[in-house]
Amino acid sequence: MDIVLYALTALLYGGLAVAGWRSHRHTAVRPMLESVPPMPAHASVSAASGMSASGRVLLFVALLAHGVLLHTTIFPQNAMVFGFAFALSAMFWLGAGIYWIESFFFPLDGLRLLVLPLACLASLMPLLFGGVRVLPYSAAPLFKLHFLIANIAYGLFAIAALHAILMLLVERRLHAMRGGISPRTAAAGDGWLSGWLDTLPPLLTLEKLLFRLIGAGFVLLTLTLLSGILFSEQLVDRALRLDHKTVFAILSWLMFGALLTARKVSGWRGRAALRWVLASFVALLLAYVGSRFVFEVLLHRAVV
Repeated sequence: MDIVLYALTALLYGGLAVAGWRSHRHTAVRPMLESVPPMPAHASVSAASGMSASGRVLLFVALLAHGVLLHTTIFPQNAMVFGFAFALSAMFWLGAGIYWIESFFFPLDGLRLLVLPLACLASLMPLLFGGVRVLPYSAAPLFKLHFLIANIAYGLFAIAALHAILMLLVERRLHAMRGGISPRTAAAGDGWLSGWLDTLPPLLTLEKLLFRLIGAGFVLLTLTLLSGILFSEQLVDRALRLDHKTVFAILSWLMFGALLTARKVSGWRGRAALRWVLASFVALLLAYVGSRFVFEVLLHRAVV
C-alpha cells in the first residue's frame, strides 16, 4: 500500500510540475518570437491565469495521498518513526498545502514551479533514507502537540523562504530595468525566467504575503519551543537541553524575531531583508533536519 502512495504522490506532484514548466516555457518563448515585450513583473497580473480548476483538483488529490502516506509511515501501529527525510517530506507537504490555499486568492504560478518539484523529491526521500528511530513516547499528548505545531511552523517558513527567493529574482529584474536595460532586452536575457516572473503578483503583494507567513510561523515556532521545553521537562526532568538542535532553533527564533521587529519599527525591506529571511530559514533547517542528517546518514547514529 505504501509503495502505491509513494508512486501516486510523486507522479501527481511531478506531472503538475512538468505541465507547469512546459506551459510557462511556451508562454515565455512566444512573446520573444513575436517581438512583443512581456508584461513587467511589477505590473498588474490580472491576465495571469493562475492554476486551473483541474490542476487544483489534482494537487488536492496529491496532498491527500501525501498526507495519508506520511501518517502511515510516521505512525505505524501506535509507534512513531521519524528522521530528517520524513521531516523534509512533511515540510514540503505542508508547504504545498499552503500554496494550494494561496492559489485561490493570488496567481502564484511562479511559486508552484518551485514548490511542486521540491515536494515531489521530498516525498520520495523516506524511501532512500529510512534509517530512523522509533520513538517510545510518541503517544504522549504533549509530544503530539509539539510535533504538529513544529511541522506547521516548518511548512510556513519553507513557503516564506521560497517567496523570498522569488522576490529576490523580481528585485534583480527591476534593478536591471532601472539601470537602463529595456524590458525587451531584459526579457531576451532572462529567457523563460522572464515569463515565469510575469505570473507573479506585484512585489508589494508578495512582500505582504511574505511577512504574514513569517508572522504566523514565528508564533508557531515560539509555541514549538515552549512545548518542547515542557515536553523535555516531562521526559528527562530538565526543561532545556542545550544541544545543537536547541541552539539552532533558538538562533532561528531570534533571527526571525529580529526581522519582524525591524520591519515593525523601521519598515525594513528590500534585498537585505530577503537575504535575512533565507539565512533564518537555513538556521531553522540546521536545527532539526540538518542535525538529523549528520547523525543518521553521515554518523549512522539514531537520535531523538
